[in-house]
Amino acid sequence: MPQNKFERMMFAFMTVLITVHAYVFYSLYVVNGSTLMSVTGAASVIKAINAQGGVYMLGTMLPIWAVIIVEFCLAYCLEVLMGSPCSFKLACRCFDPQKTHPVLFETAIICSTVAIMCPAMSLIASFLYYPYYNGFNFFTLLANWIQLVCYNFPFAFFSQLFFIQPLIRTAFKLLFRRNEMTVHAGLRAKKLRRIGRS
Repeated sequence: MPQNKFERMMFAFMTVLITVHAYVFYSLYVVNGSTLMSVTGAASVIKAINAQGGVYMLGTMLPIWAVIIVEFCLAYCLEVLMGSPCSFKLACRCFDPQKTHPVLFETAIICSTVAIMCPAMSLIASFLYYPYYNGFNFFTLLANWIQLVCYNFPFAFFSQLFFIQPLIRTAFKLLFRRNEMTVHAGLRAKKLRRIGRS
């Protein structure tokens, strides 16, 4: 897995790139798709979005590509600055990385990342998608945040654990195969030295 800052940044980039697209699809099609179609009378979600002039964000209508760019930038910054470092520390509090099986430790990191990023990104989304045309109310924001966490957490947990992270980790190993081979060679050399001493 990532061994230096560049690799960590690339791993975060790959993760956020897929995650943001998955969340935009989930939010627009699964959660709000039927509402969008009933309001506009369109036959499909994409036609409903086009009929209303885009997706409501920051008090205005934006095209889907703009929504993806905004969410990607915010999610990437949050992942690099808070998500990755805090999830690793949180996983280390529960498991010793030296003694724990790598699959179990990676699962702990994924669960920790979801536990940190889902409420944080849901809070940001509460501000982005807040109905500003009705004025601003803190309790409405709080209710929207709790609703988004309830919608997003199950999707985040299962998609990250069973789809996104296995895909990203497999792609990452293929892209940085030379580094992975070097790490495994180093681990084998350490084991051989230990065997030679005993």
